Amino acid sequence: MGYKEIFKESNEEVAERYALVMERIAEIRLENNVAEKYQEYFKKSADFICQVNAVLQQESAGELENRELAVCEETNQKLYQDILPEYYEKSFANPSFAVEALGEDFGQMLCFLYTELRAMISYAFEGRKMHFTILCELFMEIYNCFEADSEPDKKEIKNIIYWFFHDYSEVFAEDKVRDMVDPEYDFFAQIVNTSDLEDMRYLYRYGEYISDCEITVAKFLNQLSEEEIQSMADTMTEGYRIGFETTGKDLSKKETVCVEYPIGFERVIRKVIANFEKLGLKSTIYRDPVSSFGRTGGGKRGCYVKSVNKQFEFDHKADRSFYLDKAYVERRLEAMKAAFEKYKKEAKHHAGPAVMEIFGEVPFEPMIKPEAPKYSSEQNELNVYQMSRLGQMTNTYIPGEERSFTIIAYPIPTIGEKFPEIFKETVKINTLDYMAYRNMQQKIIDVLDTADRVHITGKGANKTDLWVKIHLLANPQEETAFENCVADVNIPVGEVFTSPVLAGTEGKLHVTQVYLNELKYLNLEIDFVDGKIAEYTCTNFATEEENKQFIHENLLHHHKTLPMGEFAIGTNTTAYRMARDYDIADKLPILIAEKTGPHFAVGDTCYSHAEDTKVYNPDGKEIVARDNEISILRKEDMEKAYFNCHTDITIPYDELDSIVAVAKDGSTKDIIRNGKFVVSGTEELNVPLM
Repeated sequence: MGYKEIFKESNEEVAERYALVMERIAEIRLENNVAEKYQEYFKKSADFICQVNAVLQQESAGELENRELAVCEETNQKLYQDILPEYYEKSFANPSFAVEALGEDFGQMLCFLYTELRAMISYAFEGRKMHFTILCELFMEIYNCFEADSEPDKKEIKNIIYWFFHDYSEVFAEDKVRDMVDPEYDFFAQIVNTSDLEDMRYLYRYGEYISDCEITVAKFLNQLSEEEIQSMADTMTEGYRIGFETTGKDLSKKETVCVEYPIGFERVIRKVIANFEKLGLKSTIYRDPVSSFGRTGGGKRGCYVKSVNKQFEFDHKADRSFYLDKAYVERRLEAMKAAFEKYKKEAKHHAGPAVMEIFGEVPFEPMIKPEAPKYSSEQNELNVYQMSRLGQMTNTYIPGEERSFTIIAYPIPTIGEKFPEIFKETVKINTLDYMAYRNMQQKIIDVLDTADRVHITGKGANKTDLWVKIHLLANPQEETAFENCVADVNIPVGEVFTSPVLAGTEGKLHVTQVYLNELKYLNLEIDFVDGKIAEYTCTNFATEEENKQFIHENLLHHHKTLPMGEFAIGTNTTAYRMARDYDIADKLPILIAEKTGPHFAVGDTCYSHAEDTKVYNPDGKEIVARDNEISILRKEDMEKAYFNCHTDITIPYDELDSIVAVAKDGSTKDIIRNGKFVVSGTEELNVPLM
């Protein structure tokens, strides 16, 4: 059918409403019907809508693909100029400026609306006229309130926003489910598969902000040989296939795979899609959410570009606070369930995501603005509840024990002038000798399996002093507590990991500097008691209250506490050496950074929603440490078992003193001493550390 056919009926149904509302919005640009302090806001908003509408009309006429490059660039700049860092200070999308210009009563809400209207850009490029129209109608309804002789009631404006998201929950929920599991929605696949990738105009078909970064990546990949591109694609898709094989899941039962990628990498993604076709899988691709309905604040997902403005994204991470209450959450859950029911066949045969990440963006230290929206304590609890229920629902329709994933990462030009060298070094890291690492990691596991607890200590400024309790093995000849993780779901190769026993896991985890979900933490300290976070702090901000709030919102994801869901030892010292040689340690993604030292994940275990699926290491031993005291609660109450988050915190080798396996009788065996591997047979891992 294709994406145009999907929206054809709804577009036709809304045609008259669309024409009427656009005629009215065009008039606003010439009116002075609102109080003087609001005139610039509404005129600027109306002008933006008219600019986007011009794109929608071009899409309807089939003209977008044939625009001249200069026109593509000019349109792209105009649509995104207001949120670019150099213009953001005086933008109505900036909550500080909006409150200053529009007042405390309406500044926040109008800033929210101004930001929400940006979803129109993607609707226009995809030809979603109905979606475009309902946002226009939201804007007009609020504008009409300000046309009165006196200012509107603040509650009236908030109610308009609230009922918009309540009433259209079904529309947004169906988008979210369909775009993930239904290959008929092929907007992105068509761009990848049919474009002339030598002609940079194709980048502007997405409707995302195209910077020098995306253009440089596309041109760089065009210079690589066909063999190099195929090898990159093969690494990604073979890792995906092996992930099913090693976990004993039947890939032949699946029909679709969700491909997530950064714009600019189309030459590789075209090969990835072709490879998956050979495995019997059609690729689905969805857009990184723009509307607050779909944004999660957990980094880029779907098809995406590098951040246009990270401060803008940070300022708006709590936008749902304007309409989040218990009734809305239940309404959204109903809508999501209805959407999953509609696409339950497609969901059942969905295999999970294949993700390409990027790294190398300029490190970001957020500014906390008092004018930015914030969740109340009640809303934080609702967010936790909502995420838990959505996680359960997804697992019901796309069973965790039947799906898998793979993730791989590549640098982008913002990493520095040595981008080509770093890119090639990353390709090398992503294709390290699978068997060599498997064998060395097995030797480490053999020692760890003798441990009752593992003691991890930092050195120098690092204050880590942590004890991790290890799962008891009833039959050591056939069981293991640690997974030998090589290059399958988590590329690159290089870690052994376990789900710790919570009781007896205690002490302090400290990292002097770390980037988690694109946010920088300085002197992050987390104290564990019985495997759960008891205290936490950092030194990002001037006050302890600000530091704790920052961690609570962005690391704990509003939970009162989180368990240690994973303890791992990263073995990819080659990646560590690359980071030091090119001075990019602060730019590595978690995917690679977690392989460059021991790491500890807070949140769910690595086996979340698939704990009952037996998993084996290459030596044939079953990995029995798949549960902890919280995840096992799924057998009583699913809502108590999962947190729907998993964040790895890595101690780099140069901050690490020792990792020691301590047996029940008190005897010890060193894994790492003075930051070096000391297990016999792992000496090769120390070569890059020299």
